[in-house]
Amino acid sequence: MPVSLTDLETIVRNAGAIALNYFKDLKHLQVTQKNPRDYVTAADVAVEAFLQETLTRAYPEYGFWGEESGQSNNQNARWIVDPIDGTHSFSKGQYFWSISVALEIDQSLILGVVYAPALDDLYSAERGKGASKNNAPIAVSTEDSLGNAMISTGFACLRSYLEHNNLERFARIAQQTTGQRRFGSAALDLCLVADGQVDAFWEQELNLYDVAAGALIAMEAGGSVTDFQGNPGVFPKQILATNGKILGQLLPLM
Repeated sequence: MPVSLTDLETIVRNAGAIALNYFKDLKHLQVTQKNPRDYVTAADVAVEAFLQETLTRAYPEYGFWGEESGQSNNQNARWIVDPIDGTHSFSKGQYFWSISVALEIDQSLILGVVYAPALDDLYSAERGKGASKNNAPIAVSTEDSLGNAMISTGFACLRSYLEHNNLERFARIAQQTTGQRRFGSAALDLCLVADGQVDAFWEQELNLYDVAAGALIAMEAGGSVTDFQGNPGVFPKQILATNGKILGQLLPLM
């Protein structure tokens, strides 16, 4: 059956309420490590279980890919879910974390919702219909000078102990821009590009569930999403989202 973006927003808001119940009682939050620098909490598991059960019951024709539970059923038409993007921030009581849900059919992103419950900001997009924040249309910034730009990034590559990491790239780009930010949730970083709060975001060594919804929202808000060579598309191992106007200035630094 067709999926209503409004219905999906409601489901994700309900998932956010579950996450907030855990967030309000962090002293008793169960936190474990998937590897030495990668955390999972009881909230991640509970939110993903709710989303998988709710979405599968409502739309049984779609498969599911969640960060914690993996892939199941139809992977040609599937929900792509990060139950809490920014788990470490969540566990520390910081506000910058989000729930990310995208619908992908035949490798095309159709719907995307990213909700930051602690901020009560909900970003959403439907392919070809634009993007919104809290039901109001949003658009990328008009900044056309890299020297005046604010950019954001992340360091998932360090969590994986990779030799070829983001540190040298960050040092190069930071010297050419006015502001640099490291928020800790790639899904929300992409939404900030969509909302014009930052002019560009890049990161490497992510997974599709980290960026699928946010990438659609950024593109529907008028942004560009490419790899580090400027090829258009959603490449989670290399993702560069910009307002489009500073893309050509950023690429030589990538």
